Amino acid sequence: MAKSKQTVTVEGHRLTLTNLDKVLYPATGTTKADVIAYYAEIAPVLLPHVENRPATRKRWVHGVGTADEPGEVFFQKNLDSSAPSWVKRRPIEHKNHTNEYPLVNDVATLTWLGQIAALEIHVPQWKFGRNGAIRNPDRIVLDLDPGEGVGLPECVEVARLARTILKGMGLEPVPVTSGSKGIHLYAGLDGKQTSDQISAVAHELARALEADHPDLVVSDMKKALRVGKVLVDWSQNNAAKTTIAPYSLRGREHPFVAVPRTWRELASPDLAQLDYEQVLKRMKRRADPLAVLLPEGAAADAVGTDPDHVREQIALTEAKPADRLHKYRSMRDASKTPEPIPDAVGETEGNSFVIQEHHARRLHYDFRLERDGVLVSWAVPKGVPTDGKKNHLAVQTEDHPIEYGSFEGTIPAGEYGGGEVTIWDSGTYELEKWRDDKEVIVVLHGEDGGGLGEPTKVALIHTGGEGKASANWLMHRMSLEPKARTSPTTQKRTPSRAPIKPMLATLGDESDLTSDDEWAFEMKWDGIRAIAHVEPDGTVLLRTRNGNDVTVTYPEVVDGLRASVNADQAILDGEIVAVDGKARPDFGLLQTRMGLTKKADVERAAKAAPVQYLVFDLLEWNNKSFTGKPYDERRTALMRLVTPKGAVQVPPEVGDDLDQAIRSSHDLRLEGVMAKKRDSTYTLGRRSRAWIKIKHHLTQEVVIGGWRPGRGRRSGVVGSLLLGVPGKGGLDYVGRVGTGFGDRELEEIMQRLAGLEQAKNPFVDVPRLDASDATWVKPQLVGEVEFAEWTSTGRLRAPSWRGWREDKSPKDVVREQ
Repeated sequence: MAKSKQTVTVEGHRLTLTNLDKVLYPATGTTKADVIAYYAEIAPVLLPHVENRPATRKRWVHGVGTADEPGEVFFQKNLDSSAPSWVKRRPIEHKNHTNEYPLVNDVATLTWLGQIAALEIHVPQWKFGRNGAIRNPDRIVLDLDPGEGVGLPECVEVARLARTILKGMGLEPVPVTSGSKGIHLYAGLDGKQTSDQISAVAHELARALEADHPDLVVSDMKKALRVGKVLVDWSQNNAAKTTIAPYSLRGREHPFVAVPRTWRELASPDLAQLDYEQVLKRMKRRADPLAVLLPEGAAADAVGTDPDHVREQIALTEAKPADRLHKYRSMRDASKTPEPIPDAVGETEGNSFVIQEHHARRLHYDFRLERDGVLVSWAVPKGVPTDGKKNHLAVQTEDHPIEYGSFEGTIPAGEYGGGEVTIWDSGTYELEKWRDDKEVIVVLHGEDGGGLGEPTKVALIHTGGEGKASANWLMHRMSLEPKARTSPTTQKRTPSRAPIKPMLATLGDESDLTSDDEWAFEMKWDGIRAIAHVEPDGTVLLRTRNGNDVTVTYPEVVDGLRASVNADQAILDGEIVAVDGKARPDFGLLQTRMGLTKKADVERAAKAAPVQYLVFDLLEWNNKSFTGKPYDERRTALMRLVTPKGAVQVPPEVGDDLDQAIRSSHDLRLEGVMAKKRDSTYTLGRRSRAWIKIKHHLTQEVVIGGWRPGRGRRSGVVGSLLLGVPGKGGLDYVGRVGTGFGDRELEEIMQRLAGLEQAKNPFVDVPRLDASDATWVKPQLVGEVEFAEWTSTGRLRAPSWRGWREDKSPKDVVREQ
């Protein structure tokens, strides 16, 4: 428990903090100490959005109360005489009086606001200039406020409609979930228009939305008109009006926050308002989406503010919380086991689960639920119950790191848990109940083709035992209510139509092939991965690894599948390759086929660049899943199912001799060899060490984030592309490529990049020379380069362009080691 009263020094200013243990949010037990700590930690991203703006405060001195008995709120504009003299301030003259407003420009002022229980900070869309003059607004805001009978989904719909109009005006809005009911939309301005002018534009925009969508939008403030509709409140652009500041707390029953979000987040059916703890976790690993509105360098300057000393001096707790991974680390030797052993507990607000099949001394299943930055874990000897008539023992084990959720591999004999670990199923869970050390109830939504097969509701109930038995729980399978079965987010899609994420291989070499396992070897084909769906009605669907439909692009593959698959229904995994005049795969030739959809273009390209579909795995046969079967069994079934015809082939295995496989691959001028464990199952959407890719040369998929102009013969076109690979801190810059292009490719590159230009540098750590004449683009396109090696600074040495990877999205790109 925090001390009730302390005197602290923040940025050289002394403050006396009182009643730190006072509960300001009774529903969650959130104290004044928690509020002060939140504002200290969030300061680096909050301050740039309120700096030099007059702050109006809403104070709940005695707390926010409850829904039935709300606490008393004070709305303050003018500074009290008791305010510290060091708080920066500016006067504003009104008709018959002058108010002096605080400027929230530093952590010390934020701490003082927390001390006086000023939970909400409201600011206008304009700033004071250096001489105290009121500037023109530097942003426009629309407040999307749902009326009775509507909520966030309707606000999202209106936000998208407003975004289309704003983009047409040359503005890119950023959404903010308000922490109350609705959504705010902010867009940056150049400061050339007055508040009256911006208000008029916002009003006209709201009227336009209302005229086009009268059943959804209203622009009039009258409450009677707002039932069942979303109010587009344009009035907060008035110079005398304010809006809740981004990252400010709200004085509601729960400590929600006004949080900048991405448009991708808005597309989620699980979109919800976030509380302050969720915000702190997300901002430790995310950039501020609203930073695009700030002057260049403003965000960086603010990040330089270090609030750590505030939390230390306030001493909000007597001791640090226990490291929940301490026991996990103490049981493992990082030099001997491939298991992930991070230095710290993760920062996550996710709801993932994983069930791992663990062939240790005895076969069992490890059941893990993501919570508070770790995977809470149980060992379930008999696995998840198949019905509700019989419970299974579940023994709680040490918490595991979040990274363990994707772990597959062999734990060496003699080490703790020694044996093979594979993922039986994984996905997300809906939480119905979590009582520590007593009861957990969740609904599990696994992968298509995973071990669960369908949404599954389970309860974990502690047996109440003591000593060694205190780890014992019972796992009970519960019936799934009809509502949960038929809801849009949990309904099981037709397996043959659902986009499928294929199993992925890990880059390695001969040393990764453990002698204890039996391995099969296949050639590694230089093409694009494709999942083929063959339906009973004769329909054939081809989807790339990231779910793009390429059926019309490769009609010869479609015809070949209809002729060669000996079943009514099947799902196959394979590689589409283009073959040259010597029947060898040519990735450059395949580039001429990618992206074509018009029939005439496809037919013309097919004559110059014929393709083959090389099938190497079987996922489904007549609606029976094969993903849980071992490689050898899948391979045998595949040979029975597919009779190679036309553009469809089933490449043979190349024996169990790695040296011979590599020599054959060299002789055929192929990319390398795939090594696959014969007893491994097919793990959907997972990068597994059960499949090892061994390449003859190094290649790397890259995200294009910019380009530099060419000179001499290349004047007027691209000289080099600037490349990145997603990392923990963003898009890591890995170098630039200027070789491997033909003249035609250079022209085509310019066409692809057209319309993607942006002012913001998307990379982390770009050298000044490379950035000096760069044109930045939205990091949406993926390509592939060949290179000599990675440098010690994380750059590609001597990269050469290989071509575009239209089958990949930026999120699929990983650094090959």
